[in-house]
Amino acid sequence: MADTTKKINLDPDMPSPELDKVTLTSAQKTKGLIQCIIFSIIGIFVFFGQVTVNGESDTVFGIIYNGFLDLFGSAIYWVLALIIGANFLCHLYFKYVKKGSVKNAFAEVYANDSIVHTILYGLGTLYIVMYAMVDSGLMENVEIITGAATGGSVIPPIVKGVLGIILVGAVFMPTLLNYGVLEIVGAILEPLMRPIFKIPGKAALDAVTSFVSSSSLGVMVTNRLWKQGAYTDKEMVSIMTGFSAVSIGFAYLVIDTAGCADQFVKIYALSFVMVFIMAVIMVRIPPISKKAERYFNGRTQTAEDLKDAKYTAKTIPTGFSRAVKRAGIARGIHKDVALSLKDSALVVPQVLTMLSAIGVSAMIIAEYTPIFTWIGYIFQPLLMLCQVPDAGMIAASMPIGIAEMFLPVLIIQGKLELIAYEARAFVCLVSMCQIIFFSETATVMLATKSPIKFKEIIICFIERTILAIPLAALCIHLFF
Repeated sequence: MADTTKKINLDPDMPSPELDKVTLTSAQKTKGLIQCIIFSIIGIFVFFGQVTVNGESDTVFGIIYNGFLDLFGSAIYWVLALIIGANFLCHLYFKYVKKGSVKNAFAEVYANDSIVHTILYGLGTLYIVMYAMVDSGLMENVEIITGAATGGSVIPPIVKGVLGIILVGAVFMPTLLNYGVLEIVGAILEPLMRPIFKIPGKAALDAVTSFVSSSSLGVMVTNRLWKQGAYTDKEMVSIMTGFSAVSIGFAYLVIDTAGCADQFVKIYALSFVMVFIMAVIMVRIPPISKKAERYFNGRTQTAEDLKDAKYTAKTIPTGFSRAVKRAGIARGIHKDVALSLKDSALVVPQVLTMLSAIGVSAMIIAEYTPIFTWIGYIFQPLLMLCQVPDAGMIAASMPIGIAEMFLPVLIIQGKLELIAYEARAFVCLVSMCQIIFFSETATVMLATKSPIKFKEIIICFIERTILAIPLAALCIHLFF
């Protein structure tokens, strides 16, 4: 009987368990093995490999995307202004001029936009154009918008950085997502991740990507896998809001700013443990627990999808078998990269615009209004109940993390000598475990049309903060 496996049109994005039913020819197995090894090594090296350049250590990915941004030189802010301004004009055109009469992938990006988007896109455009003009010397600095504490703390490090993260990430993400690494990680960790966190084992890679590279990249990876059918809405939101933690490098900056760099390893390790403890709880309470157990294509999760995975002698061989099959049925690296770049190009204008609008606006509120100080009073009784030192001096740092996770340590930086070491460590732990902040992760979640609403993001932040406070208090009482 003739072998017809080569003629079968296999879906490169099919769920991992379905790969067990796939039979490849020997030629396909060889091709799959070679591609799995080569592209997995490239992906792991780029995203997780640490190298030292000019005395500074960074991931290979970080060096590449910073090098990409450096190509634009001082014109980078005008490039951002062009992208964000074009996004605003496209929104106005497709939302108000054509009003749904145009049907294509580009028009669909703006199909569900509302008047709120119009306001945010307008603000984002205003902020970035003003910043570009100030940077170019075409206008005087407007402290409230373009100052170091507002636009200066969002646009250069975050808006500019995310441009590089998304575009360069789009080139290399297929090496991790489409050539077998996820299948190996997923098979090994499924028996642990599914019962404890109610998410697939492959989600561990999303978490690691956030820790070593960027929280934005972690959100983007999760969003991409959700659209490929790897996660249900519930799993996707749980991973996105619970595992997209700040990178190691940024965590060091936070801890050092709080004057606790001598205990970096201890504080970072404790935050790592806290994140996973909180994830166990968050997935079991609303709003995450109420999310649909439905995949991106509309298919409802079945008992087969949730079958209990146990560690057996076949666990690792199954992971490697799926990895080879995934690589064997891949579209081809050039097609995967092209598709990844296309998808990223469709979302990057909105992501950058929302980061500019929400990020700068949040920083203006934090810097020029007492709102976060007032909200901080709500948390003060809980801090006192948990016997956190200097509760009154650090209470305002609890809610301010929703604007930017670096703000909690910034607002105590000027009075470090007055605040107990334990209290400073406490602020670091809470801020790094809150995960959700509108200068970056929360805005990326909204801009990528993830299955989570604005009010749900706020609720998740509040829940994470309330959970983090007693956990962080326990940590400082036991280890400091």
